[in-house]
Amino acid sequence: MAKAFNRSSRVGHELQKEIAIILQREIKDPRLGMVTVSGVDISRDLSYAKVFVTFLNDDDPQVIEQGLTVLNEAKGYIRTLIGKAMSLRIIPEIKFFYDESLVKGMQMSSLVADVIKQDNERHKD
Repeated sequence: MAKAFNRSSRVGHELQKEIAIILQREIKDPRLGMVTVSGVDISRDLSYAKVFVTFLNDDDPQVIEQGLTVLNEAKGYIRTLIGKAMSLRIIPEIKFFYDESLVKGMQMSSLVADVIKQDNERHKD
């Protein structure tokens, strides 16, 4: 059982790298800004993959939705390029999702920094 998990995690990691390269070099849609692939969750049988992405410097929900639409419309082409780059028996069906963890992490970090600043100001007196 553990061996199957190791294979799926290895394939997921390689898939993440390949998709990042494809998005950087092959997808030339002007509606798509700078995209970062932050993670890939792949099923145990390697037939489905959830690809989590973030868009740099874009917090606008409309821009995010448009970017996800562009990526999900291009998933067939991306899947074809994955098939050429990786030697897998089955190329997983991919679906793109926005990864909010980076934004949430930055918000939490900002809140902690504000609390520390307020605490330092209060203890100076």
